[in-house]
Order: sequence, then structure tokens, then C-alpha cells
Amino acid sequence: MQLTLSIPALLFPAISLSMLAYNARYLAIAALIRQLHQKFQETASPAVGLQVKKLRQRLSIIKNMQAVAILSFLFSVITMFLIYIELEFWANLVFGISLLALMISLILSLIEVQLSTKALSIQLEDITAEAQKKP
Repeated sequence: MQLTLSIPALLFPAISLSMLAYNARYLAIAALIRQLHQKFQETASPAVGLQVKKLRQRLSIIKNMQAVAILSFLFSVITMFLIYIELEFWANLVFGISLLALMISLILSLIEVQLSTKALSIQLEDITAEAQKKP
């Protein structure tokens, strides 16, 4: 396959949008951690401490998602430079690495979404249990 400048350039919008989504998730979790930290200081609830621990895990995954997406973006730019200086073999290799990094980032995103959904399900079950206790 002949790699042209336009092929790695196609990844730019996809990676940029992914990074915006990752950043939004990061900011939402950071705000939630701040709220839970304040609540933990007020109540010293072990349940809140457990929630913060799970959020720390999700935050770590999001950090890795962002790092790998940035690497993908960087490798796309390097690919374009290698195409420009006519190093086709290296351009193909680096572009493959860029695609692999993007796939890893998306897999990490899927894992983080699964953790998020599991956490919400647990909270919904807790709310349902509390609602059934009340007359």
C-alpha cells in the first residue's frame, strides 16, 4: 500500500476528538473526587473511601488513555515527516505503531467505561434497596 500524507492526516480529527472526550471524563472524575473527599472529611465513611479508591483506579486508566492517544498523535506527525523525506519503510512502520497506540487507547477507554457503568449499577442498586426499605 502506498502511504500518502493524507492517510496519517485522517487520524488527526479522530485522535483530537478522542482526547477531548478523555479530558471531559478526567474533569468529571476530578470534580467527583473533590466532592467525595470533602464528604469523607465530614463523615469519615468507609463507603466514601472505597468510592475514592475506585475513582483513583479510573483516573489512572484515563491518564494512560490520554498518554497513549498523545503518542498516537505524535507518531502520526512523525509518519507525515517520514513520508515528506521519502523514507517509506519507516513511515509505514511508524504509522502502524500510531494505529496500534490508537487501538490501545480505545481499549483502555472501553475498560474505563465498563468500570464507570459497574459503579453506577452499584449505586442504583443501593438507591433501590434504600427506597424499598422506606414505607
